[in-house]
Amino acid sequence: QVQLVESGGGLVQAGGSLRLSCAASGRTISSYTMGWFRQTPGKEREFVAGISWVGGWTYYADSVKGRFTISRDNAKNTLYLQMNSLKPEDTAVYYCARAIGSTVVPGHESYDYWGQGTQVTVSS
Repeated sequence: QVQLVESGGGLVQAGGSLRLSCAASGRTISSYTMGWFRQTPGKEREFVAGISWVGGWTYYADSVKGRFTISRDNAKNTLYLQMNSLKPEDTAVYYCARAIGSTVVPGHESYDYWGQGTQVTVSS
């Protein structure tokens, strides 16, 4: 079993940056594909970015492409999401998750372990 704990969220002005971290414990995440999702009240959890465990291929939602960067530090057992040029519409609770399979897929049902989430609020 793996425990995932997100941190790094907060309040930032539009155009600013934040870096989210997802620290894993219990099991290594180095051999797993990982993803970041976000959710706002009344909406479904939305795929943001993913990174495969083989090759480190990265994938992004169109809404964040060119602004967000997903990365991992296997030595620290930690996943990151660097968010630049933030917009008010990026406001959400952000979650990291471990994929069931080896490929990055956008559906939240394809992820089995989730963190508790960290709030990101972008003011205009």
